[in-house]
Amino acid sequence: MKIETIQNELIEEFSMFDDWMERYEYMIELGKSLPLIDTKYKTDENIIKGCQSKVWLHSEFKNDKVIFSADSDAIITKGIVAILVRVFSNQSPQEILSANTDFIDAIGLKEHLSPTRANGLVSMIKQIKMYALAYQTQQ
Repeated sequence: MKIETIQNELIEEFSMFDDWMERYEYMIELGKSLPLIDTKYKTDENIIKGCQSKVWLHSEFKNDKVIFSADSDAIITKGIVAILVRVFSNQSPQEILSANTDFIDAIGLKEHLSPTRANGLVSMIKQIKMYALAYQTQQ
C-alpha cells in the first residue's frame, strides 16, 4: 500500500473522533497493536535522541523495502511511533524520503502534543528518513 493511501486512512480514522481524549485513546490502542521490537534491539544505538520518553526504533532492509519495529516506555509516545511505523514500514527508501508528513497536521497531532513530544515526533521522522537514506545509498 502506498504511503499516501495509509496517511489518508489515518486521517479518516482520526476524523471519526469528536474530541482529543478519544483520539488519544485511539493512539494508545494503536500503540498496543505495534509489532514489538525484539529485545535485542532495545539498545542505546536504537534510542531516538530528542524524545522525552525512551523510544527504540529498529529497521531492516528486505526485498528493497524498509521494515521498522519500535517500542516506547510511554503509552502516548508508543501510539505516535506506531502511527509512523504503519505509514513508513514496508516502503522503499525512495518512497520514504519523498513522502510528506502533512497527514500529521491533518489529524491535528502536532498541535495537541506538548512541545517536548512534538520535538520527539520530529526526531522520530528524522530517524526514519535517515534509515531510508542509508539504505538508498547502499543500493
